[in-house]
Amino acid sequence: MKALIKKDLYVLTRQMRIFLVMIVVFTLLPGASMTVFAVVYTAMLPYTALAYDERSKWDQIAAMLPYTNADIVLAKYLLGYLMVGAAAALNLAAKLVTHSELGVILLGFCMGLIMMAVTLPLMFRFGVERGRMFFIVLMVFLGVGGASLVTGISESPNTQSMEHLLIMVLPAAAVVLNAISIPISILLYGRRNR
Repeated sequence: MKALIKKDLYVLTRQMRIFLVMIVVFTLLPGASMTVFAVVYTAMLPYTALAYDERSKWDQIAAMLPYTNADIVLAKYLLGYLMVGAAAALNLAAKLVTHSELGVILLGFCMGLIMMAVTLPLMFRFGVERGRMFFIVLMVFLGVGGASLVTGISESPNTQSMEHLLIMVLPAAAVVLNAISIPISILLYGRRNR
């Protein structure tokens, strides 16, 4: 499994150096929207790794190696967790220096994990090209829903209690959705390779 993650990290650093630098820059910029953007953007890096795998016919090579479908799927999830965690940690370090709101980092971290949990099964089932169509529709839906939620919270007379509720619910939702998403992705990836 460690070798699969190393392979993905190597490919991403070789192919996407500028984007990785941009993520670091966005992470260090002040403002809640940049914080969330940087962390959520890193959650999309497993899709990029999947796209490079598809383009290079990695699935055919992986079939000859001693990796199970579960190993391949879990490596992409772990890659996403590592990337989102690294962006959140960098963000946290920057926010501690500037004394900014830490709840925004947790929000971005949880949103990145939820996005991965919802969309990675689609990528494993349909491939990156067709899965991207579902991803776009889902992101529009989540974007509109998220914007409505933020607007509702900011206009609510109990803004602080709503924020505290959100900070408690989002991590639980991220854990539950990922626990459901991983077995579904393993199953769907196995069906795609038949």
